[in-house]
Amino acid sequence: MSKISKKPGKTISDVIEIQNISNQGIWIFVHDQEFFIPFNKFPWFLNATVQQIYNLEFFHGKHLHWPDLDVDIELESLKSPDSYPLQYS
Repeated sequence: MSKISKKPGKTISDVIEIQNISNQGIWIFVHDQEFFIPFNKFPWFLNATVQQIYNLEFFHGKHLHWPDLDVDIELESLKSPDSYPLQYS
């Protein structure tokens, strides 16, 4: 006889979701917060395909990883961009 869980697990869509890709950047929803990743500050995404952008992994509740693009972003750098002044040039 198998047991049925009384409390359903959390789905990945409750935690992280690509909401929109525009000509200016990517809107992403993480832990009930919305963030914008502009292409001018994150140029690795500018020529990426939609499939590459949607292939997103989320580790340890704080680390975003796009394996197809070999791009990693700490969530804290999106929350407090002034604390992370280094930019790609």
